[in-house]
Amino acid sequence: MKRFLTGLFGILALAMAMLTPAFAQSKGTVYYLVPTLLDEFQTGSVSALEMFLKQVGYEMKTLNADNKTDVQQSQMNDVIALKPQAIILAAVDFNALKPSIESARAAGIPVVEFDRQITSTMSDFTSVAGTIEIGYVAAEAAEKLLTEKNGSVKGKILQVLGDPGDPYTLDIQKGFEEKMSAFPEVTIISKPAMQWEASNAGTIVADAVVANPDIDLIFNHAAHLSVAAVAALETAGKKPGDILMMSSNGAPVGLDLIRKGWLNVEVEQPLYAQAAAVAMFMDKLVNKQEIKPGEYDVIGLKGVVTNEAWGPNLKVPGAAIDKSNVDDPKFWGNMKPPSDTIKSVE
Repeated sequence: MKRFLTGLFGILALAMAMLTPAFAQSKGTVYYLVPTLLDEFQTGSVSALEMFLKQVGYEMKTLNADNKTDVQQSQMNDVIALKPQAIILAAVDFNALKPSIESARAAGIPVVEFDRQITSTMSDFTSVAGTIEIGYVAAEAAEKLLTEKNGSVKGKILQVLGDPGDPYTLDIQKGFEEKMSAFPEVTIISKPAMQWEASNAGTIVADAVVANPDIDLIFNHAAHLSVAAVAALETAGKKPGDILMMSSNGAPVGLDLIRKGWLNVEVEQPLYAQAAAVAMFMDKLVNKQEIKPGEYDVIGLKGVVTNEAWGPNLKVPGAAIDKSNVDDPKFWGNMKPPSDTIKSVE
């Protein structure tokens, strides 16, 4: 009887292992501290990180700070006490979270900066979009659009930035203006939409088309700003195509504006690749192994790791989306997660 029960328990254990491989193979829990869940990029980042981390054996729990710095600081303290395998942080406030990052690392917990690069202190890994490169891609698109409209690269551009305290928008501006400086007949008017508020972008566009009725192109640094820009243009009696328009980040609303004819180009921020990169390197981070600089294939995109003063930093390039490729499922704005199965970097 004892032998029978032992055999029965063995069969049941094997069956359970087969039915629950993810649990049986779990390498532990990783916490993701997301700044907000009010936009599609952030909600998409939760799903993508969870999916890719599960593929390499980790469970993920998410804490939402609702864009409140003090809440995220408190969450960091709570998570440090739980001693997870790692913390993934998309900071609400880049400077305010510095002490929390240092406390986590002092406790032996690897800290990964996701999407929002922090350069004021050391982290174990950073995965971001190539934001200066996004500016380059946007400049190339602007060159083509202005040439098609005016016969050469000349005209007036209204550039609607995000919050001026955010390196994401400042890097895009840097890359864009660096490339456009080669064209002296192009005038760029730059205005910040404080706190990334769409209503602020709408006001900027409404005022600009009155003060500068000869604007050829509007470049918004996020798709949700383009939505407000379109509303302002409609109020001013404009129709799709009257003023060229671009934006960056690749959100669903941006892709919809391309389909409706309001937006000519959307430069994608590669959400899926940024998340996949975190999962690819998680084993090395947890095991305190070196992350070597160089090029890495990140679900078909060329990611580049460099050693920076703040630690290993991986950048993934974006891509231009227009009416010819807007329905391609590889773009995160189409909300069709990639079928790629990733593996940990050896």
